[in-house]
Amino acid sequence: MISKRISLINESITLAISAKAKQMRKDGIDVIGFGAGEPDFDTPSHIKEAAKDAVDNGFTKYTPAGGIKELKSAICDKFRKDNNLEYKENEVIISCGAKHSLFNAICSLCNDDDEVIIPAPFWVSYPEMVKASGAKPVIIPTGQKDGFKINPKQLKEKITSRTKVLILNSPSNPTGAVYTKEELRALADTILDNKIFCISDEIYEKIVYDGISFTSIASLGEDIKSLTIVINGVSKAYSMTGWRIGYAAANPRIIRAMVNLQSHSTSNPASISQMAALEALRGPQDCVDKMVGEFRKRRGFMVDRINSIKGISCMKPDGAFYAFVSIKDVLGEKFSGRAIDNSLQFADALLDSAHVAVVPGSAFGLDGYIRLSYAVSLDNMKKGLERIENFLGKLK
Repeated sequence: MISKRISLINESITLAISAKAKQMRKDGIDVIGFGAGEPDFDTPSHIKEAAKDAVDNGFTKYTPAGGIKELKSAICDKFRKDNNLEYKENEVIISCGAKHSLFNAICSLCNDDDEVIIPAPFWVSYPEMVKASGAKPVIIPTGQKDGFKINPKQLKEKITSRTKVLILNSPSNPTGAVYTKEELRALADTILDNKIFCISDEIYEKIVYDGISFTSIASLGEDIKSLTIVINGVSKAYSMTGWRIGYAAANPRIIRAMVNLQSHSTSNPASISQMAALEALRGPQDCVDKMVGEFRKRRGFMVDRINSIKGISCMKPDGAFYAFVSIKDVLGEKFSGRAIDNSLQFADALLDSAHVAVVPGSAFGLDGYIRLSYAVSLDNMKKGLERIENFLGKLK
C-alpha cells in the first residue's frame, strides 16, 4: 500500500518521546524536558513588528517560489559580511525552514543508489531524507576522543564510485562540535580530490562560545565553494523556529533545480515570514549576543553538573545548545528489575520513573549517549539534573 521508498523512512524517536512526555504532562505529571531543539526565548520584538507591518500592508500573497528579491539580497550581504563569501541572488533559494532547504538539496543532487556520507552522531533527519531521495546513507561513526569529528582518512575510506555527497554539520546537533578552519581545509582537499559535493549545514553558526571563530567550508576557495551547498536559516539564531525560513546557497544550476522542485511541492515560503526574516538579517543583532550569552552560562552549569554525577559525563560543547552525554558506564545495569542495555531503554526508564525527558543517542546514530538541551530555564535544569542523579543512584 505504501511506497517502498517511504516505507524505508523510520519513525522519529524524538517525536515519540516528546509525545509521551506531553501526554504525561496532560495527566498532571511534572515532567522536566531536555529535548528542546529550539531556543526558549521569544522572537525579538523588532522582528515581530516587521511581520505585523507586512500584514497591515497587505503583503500576504504569493511570492516567487524561491523567495523575494529583498531577502535574497540580505542573505547575500550576510554571506559577504559574516563568511567572506560572494553569492549572487540567483545562487540563493529561500525555503520553508532549513530542513526544507536540506531536503531540496538532497533530492536535487541524488539519484537512486547514489551514496551520501553522514558522520555520526548526526541530526536525526539526514539519513531519512537521503532514503526519501532514493539514495543510500553511508555512516562514519565518530567518538568523544576525536571530538565527534571526522578526518580525511575516515572520509576517503568511505568514498566509492557511487558517492555523491558528504553532509557536514558544524556546529553540530547533537554534540556541539565545531570544525576548525584547518580541519575543514583538510576535508575540502579530500572532497576536491574525489569530486563529490558537500552539503554544509550551518544553522547553528552564530551559537558558538569561548571566542571560537566559525568557518564555512565554502569560504576556503572557489573550487570547494563550487561543490558546496551551504544551508542556513533564521530559526536558531533569532529564535524563529515557528516562522519556517531557511535558505541555501550554491552554484546557479543546483539552485535552479531546487527552485523547480520547491515550485511543485510547497511553492514560496510564507510571505509574512520572509519579511520577518528580512528584518532579522538587516536589523539590530544585539538580541543574538544576549541569547548566546545566556546559553553560555547555562552550558557552564550543565556541563559542570553532569560531570559531577557518578556514571555519566560529557565534553564541553563549542557550539549549539546541546550536551551529548555518555551513559556507557551504566549500561548493563537495571532499574527496578528493568534492563538498561541501550540509550532508548535508559531514556524510557528515566521518563517513566524520574519524569525527565531526554533524547537517546540511538536517534542520532550513536548509542551509549543521551542528548540534553540547555535551551531550558536554569531552575528546570537544576531540578532535572538532580532527578537524573537520583535515578542513577537507584541503578543496580
